[in-house]
Amino acid sequence: MDSEEDLTFWYALTMIFAAIFLLVAVYFDWLSVSFFVGPLRFGHWLGVLGTLFIAFFTPTYYVLKRRYPRRLRVMLNVHIFGTLFSFILISIHFAQQMSRPPQFYPDLGTGVISYIATLILVLTGFLHRFRLLEGGRVYPPHRNRFLHLSITFTFYLVVVFHTLRNFGLV
Repeated sequence: MDSEEDLTFWYALTMIFAAIFLLVAVYFDWLSVSFFVGPLRFGHWLGVLGTLFIAFFTPTYYVLKRRYPRRLRVMLNVHIFGTLFSFILISIHFAQQMSRPPQFYPDLGTGVISYIATLILVLTGFLHRFRLLEGGRVYPPHRNRFLHLSITFTFYLVVVFHTLRNFGLV
């Protein structure tokens, strides 16, 4: 990796550690995001914002990187850091939900699956972007395409069902 790639790697890794730290801090109530903002708790709004960014920017990135290949590095950085920031927001939401008292504990079905799908997307993207499983070697860019697309499809499917279920529509 060159120095710019090294810097990108360390920033991305720092964001992953920030997500872990914030997940733990919210879970143990060292940081509270349980206050209401309008009809929903703040932690819930964070999850919604993170999910919306991933849901809308992922297909946008796919189209724009083909339409404007000269701007690929900028778009890739927006994709990487936007998704990592979204993952932080979603992790805060997940931790807030998991730390609820027993009498208000959520049904874990679609929320856990959604978080696991998001986690796998972040991990496979991180491993793929920085070629960590390949010892730093360059390999065809779509080597893990099937896995990443499958998990992306799972993400969209579960998020739709999670949303419909939580609004009482399913």
